[in-house]
Amino acid sequence: MDYQYYNPRKAALDTARSLLTAAAQAAMEAGTLPKADLPEFVVEIPGDVKNGDVASNLALAGARAFHKAPRQIAQALCDQLKLEGSLFDRVEIAGPGFINLFLGAGWFTQVVRAACTNPEYGRTDAGAGKKYNVEFVSANPTGPMHMGNARGGALGDCLAACLDWAGYDVTREFYINDAGNQIQKFGKSLAIRYLQLFKGEEACPLPEECYQGADIIQRAKEFAEVHGDAYVNADFETLKKDITADALPKNIEGLRRDLGKYRIQYDVWFPESTLHESGAVQAVVDKLLATGACYKAEDGAIMYRSAQYSSKYGVANKKKTEDGTEEEAKDEVLVRANGIPTYFAADIAYHYNKLAVRGFDKAIDVWGADHHGHVARMKGAMDAVGLDGSRLDVVLMQMVNLMRDGKPVRMSKRTGKAITLTDLLDEVPIDSARFFFNQRESSSTLDFDLDLAVRNDSENPVYYVQYAHARICSILKKLEENGVAFAGAEAVDAALLTDPTEQALIRLLSAFPAEIAAAAEKYDPARITRFVIDLATAFHRFYNACRILEAEPDVRQGRIALCLAVRGVIRNVLQMFKITVPEKM
Repeated sequence: MDYQYYNPRKAALDTARSLLTAAAQAAMEAGTLPKADLPEFVVEIPGDVKNGDVASNLALAGARAFHKAPRQIAQALCDQLKLEGSLFDRVEIAGPGFINLFLGAGWFTQVVRAACTNPEYGRTDAGAGKKYNVEFVSANPTGPMHMGNARGGALGDCLAACLDWAGYDVTREFYINDAGNQIQKFGKSLAIRYLQLFKGEEACPLPEECYQGADIIQRAKEFAEVHGDAYVNADFETLKKDITADALPKNIEGLRRDLGKYRIQYDVWFPESTLHESGAVQAVVDKLLATGACYKAEDGAIMYRSAQYSSKYGVANKKKTEDGTEEEAKDEVLVRANGIPTYFAADIAYHYNKLAVRGFDKAIDVWGADHHGHVARMKGAMDAVGLDGSRLDVVLMQMVNLMRDGKPVRMSKRTGKAITLTDLLDEVPIDSARFFFNQRESSSTLDFDLDLAVRNDSENPVYYVQYAHARICSILKKLEENGVAFAGAEAVDAALLTDPTEQALIRLLSAFPAEIAAAAEKYDPARITRFVIDLATAFHRFYNACRILEAEPDVRQGRIALCLAVRGVIRNVLQMFKITVPEKM
């Protein structure tokens, strides 16, 4: 059997639905059920499988169509179920008429064989090659990355991995905000810091609205080292332009370097400036004017009818005022009276580029939760430019609380400033950072325990999972030293693996492809982190309960296959999430 893209749970559910549909048709032909259109019905894997591996409500859903009591319908269906040669070996009727199907040993055997022979077990074709763009981090290139970027980086990268494994064609993208107000402020800050080097701070005070960080001073010094005082008496706008041109590429390269250290590699670095230079921003504004989504105000500004388009998507027709109260959103400026487009105009052009120009089926953005009000605005804007706003999805990410000794930590020991991504990676292993940031769904606030992240024991969850992999490598090596070899997957018979810990392990292994598909569908890679912790726990229980070397030969072969399967799944998860896969610890 070819186990490429094999999804055991989906196979069980699809088989159960086919068997029940065929049984209903057979019952109607036999006259035990009246002829009627088959109702919609549920086939699911229940939370507790003691009463069945797959449960269906077909008999209850069909009560109106068949004009019979659900238990009578269930009996008529079960009388026609053809289980021989299927994945199931028995069926029971429970409660008011639920139909519970029990998987046979053949299914359990397939799971073990698939997981121990397919090196990419877990990968499916559920995404059918659809083109998805995942844009994440996209930090302003005006200063160092913060904790939100650290979480967003791990979340976005691991989400992209889950989508890839679920069969989507994924592009990881970084949007470089190299235009607009923040770049003007960046240049002004650099220019003043440069002048201060020669004239002093009193002569050239730095306004409060400018960037105050030490990184700005450093970039100004680097510019001065090359150019000396040549710009001291130059036109201020010329100084600002030239010092920005010197510093900005260095900052962007710094982002690439720091994210590379974090094991994040992007397929595309997309500069905002290209949207302005190519005329794409003006083109999208013209498009909005043509459709009536925008209009020219008396002062010459171009206004966008925001509430009209965003209300379909919820809360964006309200916005918070400075005092924290909510008021109805008004029409928004897209192009100022002086002819300069706003950031929102560029943002619309950028997402139009993703969906219309480059043809992605879906654009997924990872944003901080403080941008929640912008979600409906952007989705509405996609409708306004003639696209479908539902093709843009936004993953909102809550804050990170760094904890040490049970108390919040906000300042770096080294710099006395807010902790940056590079500060964090200097203090904790990258494996821990990537794993910890994906332990909870993005909508939950995350407490990152700095003490736990550096521990080399089973209390540290990433160490715990890595240890399970290393332990299996050690077990297999010991078996080899004792002359015990794996006879191959075809020799495995899961009917011999009857210990509850073996059964639990096989069921968990069977869930892996479905978990990846669900993580991709729900944009929640934390599902996979939790899954692999559960798998490591289940393996340790199995190993403590079941002897391998001393077992009967056929049982031993099955248990070796289980070891290989679990090792392969742990390896796949860790490699997906770019976490080290140790063979010794």
